[in-house]
Amino acid sequence: MTTDEIKKLIDLDRNSRKKAHARQGQKYYEGKHDILKYRMFYYNDDGQLTEDTYRSNVKIPHPFFTELVDQAVQYIMSGEKFAYSENAELQAKLDEYFNNNEDFTASLSELLTNCTSKGFGYMFAYKNEDDILCFQSADTLNVVEVKPSDTADNREYVIYYYDEYNSKHDKSTRYIQVWDEQTVSYYVQQNNSVVVFEDIQEHNLYERGGKTYSKNFGFIPFFRLDNNKKQVSDLALVKDLIDDYDLMASSLSNNLIDFDMPLYAIKGFDSNNLDELQTNLKTKKIIGLDDEGGVDVKTVDVPYQARQIKLELDEKNIYRFGMGLNINGLRDTAATTNIAIKAAYSLLDLKCSKLEIRLKQFLRSIAKPVLDEINERENTGYKLSDLYFEFRHEIMSNALENSQIKQNEANAKQTEINTLLNLADSLDDETRMQKICEVLDIDYAEVKDKMPKSADNLLKSAEVILNE
Repeated sequence: MTTDEIKKLIDLDRNSRKKAHARQGQKYYEGKHDILKYRMFYYNDDGQLTEDTYRSNVKIPHPFFTELVDQAVQYIMSGEKFAYSENAELQAKLDEYFNNNEDFTASLSELLTNCTSKGFGYMFAYKNEDDILCFQSADTLNVVEVKPSDTADNREYVIYYYDEYNSKHDKSTRYIQVWDEQTVSYYVQQNNSVVVFEDIQEHNLYERGGKTYSKNFGFIPFFRLDNNKKQVSDLALVKDLIDDYDLMASSLSNNLIDFDMPLYAIKGFDSNNLDELQTNLKTKKIIGLDDEGGVDVKTVDVPYQARQIKLELDEKNIYRFGMGLNINGLRDTAATTNIAIKAAYSLLDLKCSKLEIRLKQFLRSIAKPVLDEINERENTGYKLSDLYFEFRHEIMSNALENSQIKQNEANAKQTEINTLLNLADSLDDETRMQKICEVLDIDYAEVKDKMPKSADNLLKSAEVILNE
């Protein structure tokens, strides 16, 4: 690939519709809404359209999209771990690479944020100084996939670049990496000029013990997670609603600013100087009038009720169609039941469940090189079928209701124990022990040899445990 081709591919990618949508999602996630570009115009006496720079023009972005994205990411990541295996030794390795690895957890959280806000996200693999496989999130906007044809699924190259600006020398430098299955080539571009080749190396380069090591993975170490089939951000469903909310709220603020001062209707003022009138009203609170003079104070009632209703409707629809958790419906947690809380989470759970299907596929793709490294290092034969991924979410709950449920369960067990005590003379010892184990949720086959020989003693022990 020539340097001219690299520059052209980067320019085409930056101007593509997909990256334009991704940049828009990033802007709204950062609170940079279209309302910030809002301008007001009027027709002057000559019939010309003129921008109004005198009226209030409040521009207030409301970052609903930021909340919707962060809600989804934190809901997916709320469990203690997500990589599991029935093999205890493999589980320990999965904890080391994934579950208990803070760097990987942070990168996965950033990947999910990029995916939901921009439509897709990337993560790349590398070897650290200890020769351990690691993963890091890559900026979605700075990754270019080069395929042999528009319909091909495989990638010939991946171009990754990032920009650095030197304010001292007023110079912008773009560092470019071109990855294929065997090597990575490094290029530099300054101030959007020609691309200059610098070096070519194998995929991974690191230093250890004063020596430099390099190794290629045999594949391009960039992995992509798509938000959906069309790689469209979640913003597409709620952008118009957010824009409408911004406009309604900003317009209401403009009305309150423009009409918060009373209007004075003056009759019989003995001067033509309105500046003098205004000064007297503000400072002396006195104005001079003739015998027929008078002052009538006029106020304007701002019609805010319609805007308020519209704002409430927009907010409701933003959370509804954005499939998020509207916390306003859960303000009185003491009176909110767990069923109501679960219902409030239903849309968020549905959205995240769809994304988790793709996320599990993504995690299996990066788990393959991890297993290869473990097998090579530990001389084992683990397969992808030996592990699975599962996301166990934590949601809010009513603490008072939870305690009442536990109390009711304890009372029910107490009642069953009392019933067994009353029937002690009618049942043989083994049957009574089996029934007691059922009440206490104990496997009778596993503990029967360790249980008291007398069922009465077991019943009394069980009663003490329940009373505690």
